[in-house]
Amino acid sequence: MALPETWPWPEGCQGALSLTFDDGLPTQLRVAIPMLNDRGLRATFYLSPRGDDWQERLAPWPEVAAAGHEIGNHSLGHTCSRGFSQEIGARGLETMTLEDIEADVLEAERRLQLLAPVEGRRSFCYPCYQEHVGEGLARQSYVPVIAKHFVAGRGKGEVANSPLNCDLHYFWSWPVERMWGSQLVGLAEQCAAQHKWGVMTFHGIHEGHLPMGDVDFRELCDHLARHSDRIWIAPVREVAVRIGEWRKAILGDHHAGP
Repeated sequence: MALPETWPWPEGCQGALSLTFDDGLPTQLRVAIPMLNDRGLRATFYLSPRGDDWQERLAPWPEVAAAGHEIGNHSLGHTCSRGFSQEIGARGLETMTLEDIEADVLEAERRLQLLAPVEGRRSFCYPCYQEHVGEGLARQSYVPVIAKHFVAGRGKGEVANSPLNCDLHYFWSWPVERMWGSQLVGLAEQCAAQHKWGVMTFHGIHEGHLPMGDVDFRELCDHLARHSDRIWIAPVREVAVRIGEWRKAILGDHHAGP
């Protein structure tokens, strides 16, 4: 079948890219956000407002939202598979139900609305990219829970997202830790060449067990700033809404997304 006659990107742009950051690490505030702001780039930052001190710990983030970045929901408990643990009786997604997950993400959302309120629905990020509860015959996806409450949900995949056919509630992202700047630039250019929506997942800048070098991140940001007329750089929520509206325009309500 033929490709669509139009794409959902702003006029002149060939593709889209969203930069996403997990866990609210200090170097995101200290290094990544100043680099982005200096170049007029906006990103999505996924936070987990857990603990009794969550308001104190996340106090800097309303200012980030005010600068035009998205504050996304990364769940309350950041629960992943218990397969990561060696402990007997370890808690994990396998021991949770859909009701447990829904209660968790809604409490996180209640807190995030106090921290950085948004009109409508924000985007969600699956901890460890995992979208299941239970195990064996009882295993089931919690993507429908996320689709009920969020405009989009970030998972993991090998390629950029087709704006026509991607599942907005489990869209794909590239984990880009330890990549060179030239690799990051190549992925960005791939989005433009294919008319797709690419999503990059970052954690710390020279921090944590999934680091990105500051020189490599700077190389990407400089390239994106120079080519913003060809590659649309926007937070996840903004891209997902635009894709949903575009789908409705060309397909009607069927397969239209959020």
